[in-house]
Amino acid sequence: MKQIVKNGLEIIFGAMLYAIAINYFLIPNRIGEGGVTGLTTIGYYTLRITPALTNLVLNGIILIIGFRYLPQRTIFYTFWAILWISIFLKLPVLWPYQTNQTLIATLAGGVLMGVSMGLIFRANGTIAGSTILAKIVNRYLGIRNGSAMLFFDLIVAIPSGLVIGFQNMLLTVIELYVSAVVLNKYLDAFGAKRSVLVFSERNQAIGKALSEQLGKGVTMIQAKGFYSQKNEDVLYYICSSKDWTTVIPIISSVDPHALVVTDQIRSVRGWHVADL
Repeated sequence: MKQIVKNGLEIIFGAMLYAIAINYFLIPNRIGEGGVTGLTTIGYYTLRITPALTNLVLNGIILIIGFRYLPQRTIFYTFWAILWISIFLKLPVLWPYQTNQTLIATLAGGVLMGVSMGLIFRANGTIAGSTILAKIVNRYLGIRNGSAMLFFDLIVAIPSGLVIGFQNMLLTVIELYVSAVVLNKYLDAFGAKRSVLVFSERNQAIGKALSEQLGKGVTMIQAKGFYSQKNEDVLYYICSSKDWTTVIPIISSVDPHALVVTDQIRSVRGWHVADL
């Protein structure tokens, strides 16, 4: 329950930043977006349809696709995100940022978009639209969320030039690129997993220390040195970026001379029985 409340509050904060990016930076400067958000801005520019209504209806339709490919937990959090984004989009806009230096609004909107989606993604949700498709691609193909989302967003953003003009279309592409880069960096820093390979004669003791102090399972792989022809255990461990800062000190405290190889993981599917 504590984790559900934490994720729910994190999504609300992300939804608020998302709505601020749209209502205070993008729409006042006639900058588009990608995916469903791009369609909401086009609907506003052409027919004056409120973005809150378009966001709720279109994302509700796309959410049905997620039932087939994503966990129910993600669908629940996505519905929660859509609800709060629609609420924040509906609030009165007090001081919209309008400027002739539209590149400033573009960069500010892109950064806010990237951070907001990072918060929502890290809380196991999406904002539906292209982010659901990005989550599906990430889960099954391992492509980074921001990169996949950028691809789907451009499908909407480039044709939007017919409505918002060629210059603003280029600004939209810049905004999408910035948000994708920020999203990838945010998830790499706070949400990515890391793998650790440890080569040591004391791997049994290292595995026990990691398991006891971090409360997660450790895998031992049987390996054989090519030169020495000696059989040995190689320790394999997957952890969050937060835990990774404590993994290396734990290993060094047991064996200061252990050979440690680390790598960043783009996607992790399923759970090993030892981790449950």
